Amino acid sequence: MASITIRNLEDRVKTRLRVRAAEHHRSMEEEVRVILRAAVNGGRAAPRDLAKFTRECFAPLGGVELELPPR
Repeated sequence: MASITIRNLEDRVKTRLRVRAAEHHRSMEEEVRVILRAAVNGGRAAPRDLAKFTRECFAPLGGVELELPPR
């Protein structure tokens, strides 16, 4: 894996990044990785955890209850 250093980042940008990362329950470093992935993928960031992604999609709708078929 490669690493980069970003110099001369405005305090306002860093603060907004920190808040955005906290809202998504991620570290600032992970938030930057997500943003960069989306930027180079044309705005489409592939979900890394399908279960988490699905929960996030349905949570605003109150979730979904599925009937389990008998075995």
